[in-house]
Parts: sequence; structure tokens; C-alpha cells
Amino acid sequence: MARPDKAAAVAELTDQFRSSNAAMLTEYRGLTVAQLKTLRRSLGENATYAVVKNTLTKIAANEAGISSLDDLFAGPSAVAFVTGDPVEAAKGLRDFAKENPALVIKGGVLDGKALSAEEITKLADLESREVLLAKLAGAMKAKQSQAAAVFQALPSKFVRTAEALRAKKAESAEAEQGGAE
Repeated sequence: MARPDKAAAVAELTDQFRSSNAAMLTEYRGLTVAQLKTLRRSLGENATYAVVKNTLTKIAANEAGISSLDDLFAGPSAVAFVTGDPVEAAKGLRDFAKENPALVIKGGVLDGKALSAEEITKLADLESREVLLAKLAGAMKAKQSQAAAVFQALPSKFVRTAEALRAKKAESAEAEQGGAE
């Protein structure tokens, strides 16, 4: 029979897997407590980084419906649970791993789909959700401005054409009057 403390730990991890958009598994062998504290800060506000026991975490992941991480639970493991923008956390992990080669990104899961370490690095290369939304809004605003310019140009072009026709008609009328005298 499972000990109550282990059952509680599995239940807590299961809840974290279920409530997170993403979970990124790392190996932290060789990092100091101060370095782990720095890593936690670099992940952003929407991520929690926890050192975990492999067996309990594997059970919790399976209970949450995630079996793609089973092969990654070896060695000292820690999981970054992300509830907000996964790009920010991936950037934090990538940048910290560049400065501290002892941190190894093993893989993870994003919205139920497995991610390799390379895919997490690619995710880190993306711009944040806010930046992408701002670019989309800018592009949409530019298209609206272009459309407004086109719609505004049509009446003004019509007015210029009508004015040119009126001037030409007046000119030809003057020429006829001058020729009749």
C-alpha cells in the first residue's frame, strides 16, 4: 500500500500536469542551490520549477494522461510547470542552459503533445505571445489603413476627373465662341 505522503505528492503532481499548458523536464545535476534559485526567477511569473522524484512524477504524468515523458525520467530531474506563455519559460531554460551547461533540457509536453529538447529550443526562438499578437494587430491596422486610403482615393479621383472634364468643356466652349466671332 502506498504511503500517504507519496500518494499526496502524486496527487499534487497530477494536478500540476493537468493545470499546466506545458511541462518541461530537465536534469539539474551539478547545479547549486543559488543557481536553481536564479533559474526559477528566469522562468517568469507563470512557471514553477520543482525538483521531483522520477517514480512519483512518472506515475503522476501517466495519471494526467501524459505517457510521452516516461523515457525521460532518469537521473536527477526537475520539471518546469508553465501555466502562462510557454515561450517565456522555454527562453528562460534555454538562456540559463547556455550560461550553465550543467542544466540539460530533456524534453517536455505542450498542450498534451510531446516535445523533444530541440523542439523546446525552437519554441524558445519564437517571439512571445504578446509580441505576436501586437504584430498581428499592426498588420490588421495597416490593411485597414490601406483600404481606407483606397476608398478615400476613389471619390477624390472622381472629383478630379469631373473637374478636368468641366474645365475641358469650358475650354472648348470658349474656343467655339472665339471662333464664332
